[in-house]
Amino acid sequence: MASLRLPLSVALTGLTACLIPIAVTPAAVQAGCRYLQPIGGSGNTPIVSKQVGPGRLLGKTNWNTDFIVDRPYARYRFLFRANSSSPKATYPVEGTIKFSDGTSLQLFSQQLNLPVGGQKLFGPFRAVPGKQASQMNFKVGGDPSSLGYSYQISEEGCD
Repeated sequence: MASLRLPLSVALTGLTACLIPIAVTPAAVQAGCRYLQPIGGSGNTPIVSKQVGPGRLLGKTNWNTDFIVDRPYARYRFLFRANSSSPKATYPVEGTIKFSDGTSLQLFSQQLNLPVGGQKLFGPFRAVPGKQASQMNFKVGGDPSSLGYSYQISEEGCD
């Protein structure tokens, strides 16, 4: 997959990249926002619950979850909730926007250490002018120390 390379000044102008702790559950959608549906989900819930699995030499890992962008939005938000009770639980997380032309742009990459039920909101990230978002990818995993930890994720598109 091709990656979109923007000069730092353009990337920072087009996106608002910040982490904001939130005190609401992922089920509470901000006014003007709506959940994006996970690809391959049952359609019953936009909130995905997973446990970090091991990597594989062949085949797919369970680290990536894609959400479909069904129409243009002005902003996007990623929501994460830690479900593991271990105080040592560390979650390597990345968020990427995928575009209809096959390019992508990583929005954040961070190690999270949150208490059980602890939540983190990533964004809002503004849409990239002149690009059509097709999917939002939330990756959780890639570090052996995170194996077995459980979490919930969801994504929102906002007008």
